[in-house]
Amino acid sequence: MSNKKRLIENVLSLATLQGLNYILPLLTIPYLVRVLGPDNYGLVAFAQSFIQFFVILADYGFNLSVTNQIAIYRENKEKIQTIFSTVMTIKLFFLIICFLILCLSVYLFPKFQGHRLVYVITFGTVIGNILFPVWFFQGIEKMKYITVLNVFAKTIFTVGIFMLVKNSDDILIVPLLNSVGTIFIGLISLGIIKKTFSLSYVMPCLSDIKYQLKEGWYVFISTVAISFYTVSNTFILGLFTNNTIVGYYASAEKIINAASGIVSPITQAIYPYISRLMAENRERTLMFIRKVLFIVGGGTLFISLCIFILAENIVDVALGDKYTHSVGILRIIAFLPFLIGLSNTFGIQTMLTLGYKKAFSNILMVASILNVLLAVIFVPMFKHIGTAIAVLTSEFFVTFTMFVYLRLKGIKLLEGKHV
Repeated sequence: MSNKKRLIENVLSLATLQGLNYILPLLTIPYLVRVLGPDNYGLVAFAQSFIQFFVILADYGFNLSVTNQIAIYRENKEKIQTIFSTVMTIKLFFLIICFLILCLSVYLFPKFQGHRLVYVITFGTVIGNILFPVWFFQGIEKMKYITVLNVFAKTIFTVGIFMLVKNSDDILIVPLLNSVGTIFIGLISLGIIKKTFSLSYVMPCLSDIKYQLKEGWYVFISTVAISFYTVSNTFILGLFTNNTIVGYYASAEKIINAASGIVSPITQAIYPYISRLMAENRERTLMFIRKVLFIVGGGTLFISLCIFILAENIVDVALGDKYTHSVGILRIIAFLPFLIGLSNTFGIQTMLTLGYKKAFSNILMVASILNVLLAVIFVPMFKHIGTAIAVLTSEFFVTFTMFVYLRLKGIKLLEGKHV
C-alpha cells in the first residue's frame, strides 16, 4: 500500500472513530446531566479530571515519542518488539506508583474521603489506557484496529448508560462502565498484537529503559504542562468551589471537547506520516504542513463561530434548563477548537517533527504556570467563568508563542517561506 493510500485509510478510520466520539456524547451527555443532576455530574467530572493526572503520568509522553520510533522502524520486527516490551514494562511500573498515590489520596485527604469508591473505580481507566498501546497502532499506521476496538467499547458504554443509569443514586455505574470498557479493549488489543503482528514480550535491558525514559521526557513534561491548562481546570475549580459549579463548567467543556475532536482524525493520522516525510524531504514536509494548517484552521474557525453564535441553543438542547449558567462559559471557550487546531499544527506536527522538543516543552510549561496563576486569581472571584477565562488565555498564549517561535526559526507557514 502506498503512503498516500495508507494515510487516507488512517484518516478515514480515525474519522469514523471520531464521528462516534462526537455522536455518542451528544446522546449520553444530555441524558447524564439530567439524570445525575449538576452536583453528581460535577462529582463524576471532578473524579475523571483527578484520575486523568494518573493517565498522563502512566503515558509518559509515549503516545508521541514512541509513535515516532515505531513509524521509523516498523519494518524491523526485532526493534519494534524491543520498543514494545520496554514501554509496557515502564508503564506497568508507573501503574503501581499511580495506584499507591491514589490510595494515599483517598484515605488522607478529606476532599476525596466522602466518595472513595468513585475515585477507585474511575482509576480503572488508567489500567485500560496502559493495556491499550495506541502508540503502537499509530506508529505502524494501522488505525483501523484503534477504530474497531473503540467503537465496540463506546457502543457498549452508551447502551449501558441508558439501561443502567436511572437516577442520581446510580452514580457509580458511570465510572464502572467506562473502566470496564477501557480494560476490555486493552486486553483485546494485546491479543491482536501477539496474534496478528507476532510480537511477544521480552525482558528489556536497563539501557533500553533509560533510552525510552530520556526520549519521552520532554514530551512528558509538555503533556503535564498541557494538563495544567486543560484537565486541571476542572480539578482546580472543584478545589475552590463545589460539585454543582464543576458540573456547570464540565458540561460546557464536554461540548467543546466534542467539537475540538472533529479534526483529530486528521492530526492523529498525519503525525507518523509527517515524521517519516520530514526525514526524507524537509521542504516538501513543510509545504504539506502548510496545507494542513489552512484546512484545520479554516474548519475549526467555522466550528468556533457556530458555537459562539448558537451557545444558548446548544446548552438548551444538549444540557437542559438546569444548566443556563453554562451558556456564558460556552461562549468564552467557544474559540478553543480554533486555537487548539492551530497549536496542534504549530507544535506537534511542526515543532516536534523538526526536533524542537525542548522549546515545545518550555512553551507549555510557561503556559501551565500562567494558567494556574490565572485560575487561582479568577476562580475565587468568578468561579466557573474565571476558569473559562484562564484556559482561553493560556491556550491563546500557547498558539501565539509557537507561531512566533517558528517564525524566528525561519518557518513561515502562513507565507510558505522557509529557511
